Amino acid sequence: MSLRVELVIPEGELWAGPAEMVIAKTLDGDIGVLTGHAPVIGILAEGSLVRIRPDSGGDEVVAAVSGGFFSVADDRVSVLARQAELGSNVDTSWAQTALDAAVESAEPGGEEPSDVRYYRALLRAAGDRD
Repeated sequence: MSLRVELVIPEGELWAGPAEMVIAKTLDGDIGVLTGHAPVIGILAEGSLVRIRPDSGGDEVVAAVSGGFFSVADDRVSVLARQAELGSNVDTSWAQTALDAAVESAEPGGEEPSDVRYYRALLRAAGDRD
C-alpha cells in the first residue's frame, strides 16, 4: 500500500503520484508521513522543503515551498502551496541572483523576509548551499 500525494500550487498540479513517505516542515515542526498515518492538517513553514520518496524507488522529489497547507487523510497527502518549485527545475543562477537582491533590499535586523527564505529554499531544493 502507498500514499497518494499531490503537490499543488495556484497555477495547477506540480507533482502527483504514489509515494512511500512524505516529509514536510510545518509551523509545529517536521512531520513524516507513512501509510496509515492519522489525519492531520498543518501550515507549511515559509521557505521550507517538502520531500517525497516515490513508491517506484526513483529519486527523491524535493520541492521548495513558500507557505501553504499540508493535510493527511486516508493515505492521501495534499500539499497546497502558495508558491513552489521542484528542485530539479530550479535555475540556480537565477535563484542566487534573486536571493542576493532580496537580502540586499531587506531591512537590517529582525526576521528574515519570506522571499529571502523562499529563495534559500529553492537553492536547497536544487542541492546548492547558500
